[in-house]
Amino acid sequence: MSLYQDLILDHYRNPRNQGELKGATHNAEASNLSCGDTLHIDIIVKNDIIDDVKFSGSGCAVSQASASLLTECIKKESVKKALALEPKDILELLGVTLSPTRLKCGLLSLETMKKALHEKNN
Repeated sequence: MSLYQDLILDHYRNPRNQGELKGATHNAEASNLSCGDTLHIDIIVKNDIIDDVKFSGSGCAVSQASASLLTECIKKESVKKALALEPKDILELLGVTLSPTRLKCGLLSLETMKKALHEKNN
């Protein structure tokens, strides 16, 4: 197994920042209809900084590892920096080339995070 496959399996088996976040200022849900992956992201933003972030959901190793890696990447970063992330950045975090089918799995976290940051809770 490659180092990157090990990384994905580690984040899948031991996800970082998994769970619900009470008092979230932003949250969103998204799903990948082609394979059934679902993702929910809660974010607390203070002074334009992502103070805390958690995710929950179900799906394949790629989608869940991607969410774990993304939450580690954006925690304590500016909202502007998080919103500037592109698909290539997520693929870099994962460190593997994904097939077109798996690409949707890998990018579900990015889609959900951006959706959350564009929608503020009341």
